[in-house]
Amino acid sequence: QVVASSLGYFLTPLYFRQLSHVSPMDVLSNRAVWACIFVAILLTLRGGWGKVQSIFRNRRQFAMLALAALLVGSNWLMFLWAVANQQVVASSLGYFLTPLVNVALGLVVLKERLNRLEWIAVGLALAAIANEVITLGSLPWVSLFLAVTFGTYGLVRKQVPVDALSGLWLETLAMLPVCGIYALWMAQGGHTVFAGHDPSTATLLVGAGIITALPLMAFAAATQRLDLATVGMLMYINPTMQFITAIWIFGEPMQTARLVSFGLIWIGLF
Repeated sequence: QVVASSLGYFLTPLYFRQLSHVSPMDVLSNRAVWACIFVAILLTLRGGWGKVQSIFRNRRQFAMLALAALLVGSNWLMFLWAVANQQVVASSLGYFLTPLVNVALGLVVLKERLNRLEWIAVGLALAAIANEVITLGSLPWVSLFLAVTFGTYGLVRKQVPVDALSGLWLETLAMLPVCGIYALWMAQGGHTVFAGHDPSTATLLVGAGIITALPLMAFAAATQRLDLATVGMLMYINPTMQFITAIWIFGEPMQTARLVSFGLIWIGLF
């Protein structure tokens, strides 16, 4: 399931580059709406609405899923901005750092134990961040934001005993009020978020819901079955594919200093 999730996220830079002419918040709003509709159809086919109703009656679980929605929604928005602004290398570094966040949260919050090799891997990832600060002169804010939001999202989802499909529908549902407020605000200026696109763009925006839902369903299911450190290590598949896409397909530049950062993290993976 982690591998399936990573393969899905590999496709997202290629997919959303085709929507770079649409503002990131517009894309995010459409992602949330169409993902919610897509997952609702799956729930109907599988007869899963009874589980959803039980979650609505549990205020703590619903609040946790709302927090998860805030985290993953902000992560999506930053990722879309990175794709639209030729920052896929930075986004891949962020997802390389996500396992460090997973491991740290598992250690601090869930009291999971690390073996010696995992401690070495954590140290190498910290060295990579230090290299970014020293050689490039600033913190890699895009990378750190992506790592912290998605890592914390994994922690929150692990603590909510909700099946992947029901949880994802409720997460996307929780995003809709924010997306609706944004759409109304933009409409006052004459801009329509959910309509007025050419047929190709409209089709891509609808498909964004599906390409969003499938990897998240796989990831949420994996977090329920594996310890957070294992999930973190396997999630290296995702940023490796993003890195290849950024360099070989999108032709983004790679500074020598940043290559050192990636090298340290790759050694940590090994």
